[in-house]
Parts: sequence; structure tokens; C-alpha cells
Amino acid sequence: QVQLVQSGGGLVEPGGSLRLSCAASRSIAGIVQLSWYRRAPGKQRELVAEMTRGAGPTYADSVKDRFIISRDNTKNTLSLQMNSLKPEDTAVYYCHTFFGANHYWGQGIQVTVSS
Repeated sequence: QVQLVQSGGGLVEPGGSLRLSCAASRSIAGIVQLSWYRRAPGKQRELVAEMTRGAGPTYADSVKDRFIISRDNTKNTLSLQMNSLKPEDTAVYYCHTFFGANHYWGQGIQVTVSS
């Protein structure tokens, strides 16, 4: 099992930046895939960015070239650097992983982009 605790959300103006963090309760070095999802009001959950061991990161078209996903295996942390934020990035963001047959989610954190 693993617990994922998120931090870093908040209110930012359009064009601004935020960095989300997801701290795991155990080592993530052996975890193959780590992801960030988001759910905007009235919309379905969307995969934002994903890191798979042995492959490069992948991004939703809507965030490509603006968001950067990274992992720090020494700190057991997954991060999402969000730049050039737009109002349409407003959502609750979730980190996610799975191993075995189990899926694990962070508690969710609100990101609001508004002037």
C-alpha cells in the first residue's frame, strides 16, 4: 500500500505558475507509472501527465509545453510544474499510481486560475 499526500495548489492569475507535489508514504523507486489527473467543474476526469519508467513523460495536448512532470526517487515525491496557467486549467488535481491490482490516489487539491 501507499498513501499519497498532495500540496501546492491555490489561486493564481492567468499566466502565472504553480507547483504541485505528491509525497508518497513509501519508496517510489520501484513504481513503474506515476500520473497527474484533474477534474474540472462539470467535466470528466482527465489525464494531465504521466511518467512511465523506461519511457519519456507524456502530456495531454492541452498542457503540452506548459506543464512538466517529474519524480524524485530520493524524496519519494512526484511533482507537476505548471506554467503559463490558463483559466481552463482550473480543476481539482490528483496524483495517482498503481501496483498490483490496486490504484492509489492523492486527496486532491484545488487549482484556480482567475484574475
